[in-house]
Amino acid sequence: MPYTLTPLEKTYDLEIETLDELKGRADVPDRWILNFGPQHPATHTTLRLVLELDGERIVRATPHIGYLHSGFEKLAEHQDYNQWVCTTSRMDYVSPIMNNIAWHHAVEKLLDIDLTPRCKVIRTILGELGRIQNHLLCVGAAALDLGAFTGFLYGFNEREHIYDIMDFVAGQRFHPDYTRVGGLQNDLPCEETFQKMVHNFIDVRIPKAIGDVETLLNTNRIFIDRVEGVGTLTKEEVTAWSLTGPLARASGVKRDIRKDDPYLCFADNWDGQGARAVDFKVPIATTGDCLARYHVRLEEIRQSCHIISQLIDNIPEGPVNTSPSGNVSMPDKKAVYNSIEGTIQQFEMVMPNCGFDSPIGESYSAIEGANGEMGFFIVSAGGVYPWRVAPRPCSFINFQVFAKMFEGHQLADLVAILGSLNIIAAELDR
Repeated sequence: MPYTLTPLEKTYDLEIETLDELKGRADVPDRWILNFGPQHPATHTTLRLVLELDGERIVRATPHIGYLHSGFEKLAEHQDYNQWVCTTSRMDYVSPIMNNIAWHHAVEKLLDIDLTPRCKVIRTILGELGRIQNHLLCVGAAALDLGAFTGFLYGFNEREHIYDIMDFVAGQRFHPDYTRVGGLQNDLPCEETFQKMVHNFIDVRIPKAIGDVETLLNTNRIFIDRVEGVGTLTKEEVTAWSLTGPLARASGVKRDIRKDDPYLCFADNWDGQGARAVDFKVPIATTGDCLARYHVRLEEIRQSCHIISQLIDNIPEGPVNTSPSGNVSMPDKKAVYNSIEGTIQQFEMVMPNCGFDSPIGESYSAIEGANGEMGFFIVSAGGVYPWRVAPRPCSFINFQVFAKMFEGHQLADLVAILGSLNIIAAELDR
């Protein structure tokens, strides 16, 4: 059961982080200070927690961020709207294609650009593959941290096949950087091959992998005892902390941007000819513990497969990029090779300090990322580069609740809670 803090413990000085500073304090019981990370097998990346322990109980947890020093936001001020897509892939590197989609979704709102139907379908399919990619690692790594190495292999092996798909369409496995303003880097190299690869993944490989994971963990007494009733968040707490994604839906908050503020193929009339939005369900749990978050993510994988199955055999014909009349998208390669106008436009799009000028203004837009609302706030002063970009990374928002969730739990529970929240440390960089 959660450990109840005394008034003394609640008012204890947060700045004390060493055991020597605790000695000689008559008003403070014996405490141990433990650094969990930033290099620890269960943190996976550069993530640090300073724990104050009363025996095996966590009296206080103080999260620390900023160990990556990448300067993502500052880089946006010196790269144009297409170049910075490479930086977004390095934020949530577990499902980088979703970062690409979210970034250019925000840019296209600023520029008031509507995508072609073919582009919308391809982006939707790849975005849902990214969601599956993220959830597979989260569930697998959470099982690994609790001792279920086989569960990790079940999830991680399937991610390799998503990498194969990304490599096929974008030419890069890990950081696809596939989207561009108004479209995509390139059309599908071979639509038939792409369809076969996706079908093999969603129809054959994923159902078996999810079945194996559930057979291994769903009735495993050790796993259930480690996650059931641990790290509980109520619906009210989730709302107060502005948490989103599986973390919120596991506590009963029925919010999904794909439903509440639809985009791409999640909106009706997405092809301009009255096409209905893709059909899917939003999985909801009510217990709000680590076990609920595990079940929500598994069901979201199934729903993502259902979304992809509705689109993969119905990819519209036509271009993947918007009309180049406004010089915001790359010209067709035939025009580049056969006309001076196409060559000039290609040159202007790829050379530094060239490209298109953005309108003066502000814009915020978000998509439903794998871990919640993933958005970008853009301030434009005109010109080729944004004046300011502020991401809304899921992990940065979700990380704020860590200190509250850990207090009162045993040290061993920390690993279970950390795994269920799926914090990607690169998103914490500021």
